[in-house]
Amino acid sequence: MAISLYDATVANYIQTVTAMTGVLDRGLTHCTDNGTDPNALVDVRLFPDMAPLRFQVVSIVHHSIEAIEGVEAGEFGPPTDQRPHDYAGLQGILADALAALKAISRERVEVLQGRPCAFKLGATQIPFTGENFLLSFSLPNFYFHCATAYDILRSQGVPLGKRDFMGPMRVGG
Repeated sequence: MAISLYDATVANYIQTVTAMTGVLDRGLTHCTDNGTDPNALVDVRLFPDMAPLRFQVVSIVHHSIEAIEGVEAGEFGPPTDQRPHDYAGLQGILADALAALKAISRERVEVLQGRPCAFKLGATQIPFTGENFLLSFSLPNFYFHCATAYDILRSQGVPLGKRDFMGPMRVGG
């Protein structure tokens, strides 16, 4: 059985963004239960030279729904969302991304195969095909930022486990 570009990307984005929505919900519950302000988590970093939770969540959105949109446009660059999101704002952009991902049709993604897409960073331009960009650049970045957001919350005492990260698996035949 062949796997489609939609199955390899959007289906995985939906599964993991759903999981990350739950992870942020668990973070909020943890703060509520312990009488702490969830907004204190927004700027937490694992290490001083790493980006904070805010950037991780923005990047999850960027490397999922915005990656599909980037391939459609033929170019993609670093995240442009520089808004100072609070915790509820991060939950909101994740919910919006999930809704947008669920609205994407299989056909919309399958036509991206072979389409040129350039990653642009200043004067640097890296040429990809749509599928190579999504599978070898955006999807690994997506998982990196998901894992880092999870790790930031876990480092702050949020009771999370592997099942929280994995989200709703696609089981059965």
